[in-house]
Amino acid sequence: MMLNPDAAALLAAARAANRPAWNELTPAQAREAYMAGRALSAPPPVAVAEVRELSCPGPHGPVPLRLYRPAAAPAQGAPALVYAHGGGWVFGNLESHDGLCRHLAEGSGCVVVAVDYRLAPEHRFPAAFDDALAAVVWVAAQARALGIDPSRLAVGGDSAGGNLMAAVCLHARDHGGPAIAYQMLLYPVTDLAMDTPSHRHFGEGHSLTTAAMRWFAGLYLGGPEEMPAEMADCRVAPLRAPSLAGLPPAFVLTASHDPLRDEGEAYGRRLAEEAGVPVTLWRVPGQLHGFLPMGRLLRAAGPALDRLAAALRLALTPRV
Repeated sequence: MMLNPDAAALLAAARAANRPAWNELTPAQAREAYMAGRALSAPPPVAVAEVRELSCPGPHGPVPLRLYRPAAAPAQGAPALVYAHGGGWVFGNLESHDGLCRHLAEGSGCVVVAVDYRLAPEHRFPAAFDDALAAVVWVAAQARALGIDPSRLAVGGDSAGGNLMAAVCLHARDHGGPAIAYQMLLYPVTDLAMDTPSHRHFGEGHSLTTAAMRWFAGLYLGGPEEMPAEMADCRVAPLRAPSLAGLPPAFVLTASHDPLRDEGEAYGRRLAEEAGVPVTLWRVPGQLHGFLPMGRLLRAAGPALDRLAAALRLALTPRV
């Protein structure tokens, strides 16, 4: 499968600029570089009817949230998506994924609540998971006050955010809720073994490398002493959960030229084949990890977000 021309041009530009790899930077430098890249690559934001800054209590302190209400969402009883951004648990924030959240909200008619979870290495595992879980629990508990239908609550995220929300679904199943109607996992991290064919084929020279993933994992989990045990924890590696039965229906998106492709698809297949969970598994051809917020440079991003929004709208539409 050929790399999409836009994606190939993006990689060529990065090589020509001699951009350092994530694992060659400090976390502070990586955050600055990531936000600079997002400013260049994100398309103009879609207008929504309301954007509201919120926060919820968490075990490590208040968790900032941002609510997006599209014009099509009713004032009461709207479907909702709680969304966690990507960034290797090290960078990303409400601003980096503002355009993506707006696009999903307006396209789906769902309220979207974005989560600004704590980042590593200042806040190591399980801080990010704890914050994502606290946000989902709070939105479910405050659904009526937020104009949300608690029976139509979805979770989603990209990359590290997909990892967090897959883990939240497992925790909710095993600990009595909250009820989650749907999960949207976008090129998610589901395991940290990094030994799949997609890691071997695409782990160098692409937007995400295996070396960068090792760097992210080390910052998130701590040193070599902590990593072996924590890498088997299903809050870190949802693919290693003994059972995926009883989880919400899922949409799992992967990118063809992404080292995380195989573990995302393995998670989707386990959901469908072992657990009988309804799953839409979509491998986007010719695309790189992290392409969805980059619609200014990657023309495939907008249509992909349109498809995701349509799937979200359909999944959360009441059956008559």
